[in-house]
Amino acid sequence: MTERIGWIGLGNMGYPMAHNLLKGGYALHVYNRTAAKAEGLVAEGAVLANSISSLCGESDIILVMLSDDQAVKGAFLGEGGLLNCHAKGKLIVNMSTVSPKTSNELKEMSKAVGARFLEAPVSGSVKPAEDGTLIILAGGNEDDFRAAQPLFEKMGKTALFLGNTGAGSVAKLAINYFLALTLQGLAETVVFARENGIQPEDMLRIVNEGACGSAITKLKTTSILSENFPAAFALKHMAKDLRLVREQGIDFPLSGQLADTYKQALDKGLGEEDVMAIIKYLEDYPQE
Repeated sequence: MTERIGWIGLGNMGYPMAHNLLKGGYALHVYNRTAAKAEGLVAEGAVLANSISSLCGESDIILVMLSDDQAVKGAFLGEGGLLNCHAKGKLIVNMSTVSPKTSNELKEMSKAVGARFLEAPVSGSVKPAEDGTLIILAGGNEDDFRAAQPLFEKMGKTALFLGNTGAGSVAKLAINYFLALTLQGLAETVVFARENGIQPEDMLRIVNEGACGSAITKLKTTSILSENFPAAFALKHMAKDLRLVREQGIDFPLSGQLADTYKQALDKGLGEEDVMAIIKYLEDYPQE
């Protein structure tokens, strides 16, 4: 593996994704604002950079996996950020979920300093990230996609080149919109059934063994039945993504109510729990 890889962001998704690159044989420099989160990777051979600027100097391809537009812009534009660290000729791959507008802004700013920019958000949560079975949704220059594709193969089961910058972001927002619809629909179904005398385990069996069952309904069944929602994909991130969907101008009968419901669940303090915790909000909904 001749390319030197830099990785920024070691959260719930970033850590296992970086770990798969390390297992894949890449020389990996990592940076995280909380350095202690890198200890496991360092023990396996990664090099901890003490700044983004330092990581930039040691990397040919730099991947970014952060929580939102603000965090990503901070990594690019802050003092010592990616666009202030002699990034000319380097390929910067943003794997975070941000708005198409932010992606296009970062592309233009990267171009201005001679860097190449590729967006590559992912579909999948913590378990697919650990297993290397994410779906990677890329937009930008196709040659840059080809350059990054060997890395994507270590992190995902599918990597799609979808077109110009912004296409990957739109596809990611679209699939998360569908996910939000699915999980809220599942939650409402279980709550409605329980309030009318049907036990959740029976209702979930009806869902999962019938035509409405899917990988995600089966995956979330244990959490619903145990009423325990450790974050595979935190509800706060879904609320953020639905806000970005609305900013793209979506105007369907369910879209506004859906975004409002997740925002209200966030405001109720459920943001750090898994997105399936939307059911906890809906259980109290008729009383509000």
